[in-house]
Amino acid sequence: MLDIKLLRTDPELVKENIKKKFQDEKLVLVDEVVALDREFRTVKSRCDELRSQRNSISKQIGALMGQGKKEEAEATKAQVAAIAKELAELDEKETELSAQIRQRMLVIPQIIDESVPIGKDDSENVEVERFGEPVVPDFEVPYHVDIMERLSGIDLDSARKTSGNGFYYLCGDIARLHSAILSYARDFMIDRGFTYYIPPYMIRGSVVTGVMSFSEMENMMYKIEGEDLYLIGTSEHSMIGKFIDTMLTEDQLPQALTSYSPCFRKEVGAHGIEERGVYRIHQFEKQEMVVVCRPEDSADWFKKLYQNTVDFFRSMDIPVRTLECCSGDLADLKVKSIDVEAWSPRQKKYFEVGSCSNLGDAQARRLGIRVKRKEGGNYFAHTLNNTVVAPPRMLIAFLENNLLSDGRIAIPEPLRMYMGGKAYIG
Repeated sequence: MLDIKLLRTDPELVKENIKKKFQDEKLVLVDEVVALDREFRTVKSRCDELRSQRNSISKQIGALMGQGKKEEAEATKAQVAAIAKELAELDEKETELSAQIRQRMLVIPQIIDESVPIGKDDSENVEVERFGEPVVPDFEVPYHVDIMERLSGIDLDSARKTSGNGFYYLCGDIARLHSAILSYARDFMIDRGFTYYIPPYMIRGSVVTGVMSFSEMENMMYKIEGEDLYLIGTSEHSMIGKFIDTMLTEDQLPQALTSYSPCFRKEVGAHGIEERGVYRIHQFEKQEMVVVCRPEDSADWFKKLYQNTVDFFRSMDIPVRTLECCSGDLADLKVKSIDVEAWSPRQKKYFEVGSCSNLGDAQARRLGIRVKRKEGGNYFAHTLNNTVVAPPRMLIAFLENNLLSDGRIAIPEPLRMYMGGKAYIG
């Protein structure tokens, strides 16, 4: 959510940003907010004036009564009552205007970083860098579900019976591999100085609207019927929510946290054979990174976060690339975002396995996450998040890149201690 002072002083900048995101239908919101804010400040000024008058006149009543001037005292009481009536009406108007302004402000997108490439959608995202040499083996790489089934590692049919499409049973060594990767990711991030968390898996509506846009909320979140609770779509939601209405000191920054959680999402996504199986599903597990920092440090943390994911995948010899999201592909709260994509030997292309986002002060403004400046005053913190790893999607890249010609799966050295010393599956 933007600082309303920006709309007061430079509404054209806000409009230009909306145009860069190809959301011209939102341009009218800027003028509406400016007009509503003008009316709000007029009403607020009148309310302040009436409160001052009421307090001043009220003090006269006692003095008039003490002087025996009953009629004048009664007239003064009537004047106070009239002020109270007008004030009550204006208070209601002030609350209504404030709600209307906030409703629109929550939809106006964050100002994107000047380095973000301008483009309409993800087809115009820009490759930044490649890490590792992508290899296509001289033998056929089966579909990832076929690989798992040959290793007795997945049961989709039973999951459809119990839960429907978009769910799965992992079993045997594939299930163990899934857990091993998460355990390795946890220790990988702890070794890099991040504090490990296991957060709540359900959050209140006030936190949901603080961490994401309404469109994301509608498309992603499962609501618990009859309760003000939602299942998290990523642990970032509850980890950022942890700081709601918090005043931090600069000595407490940065907060560098890594969290494990199951994740629940409504969407199944695009169709086609490569988008079935375990690529886009309703339930998965993830190791996440979250940082709360000073505004001047967020650009450096952004680079560190996505590099952590690159380093994690390269430690298992999986080729990856980084892809900068263009303006039209950025969610409304994001200032800048880079996707990490892993190489698929079967598809002969890269696919997304993680996303690193700098949200500037957008989440902090919505949730009231402030920092007390040493020299006095306070400011809103910056928040960032990034995926370390999210199996079972990541298993697609892992299985394809570690598949041997005889059908076995090689286990990279860093994972073997989590797999009971095994060097191979199958």
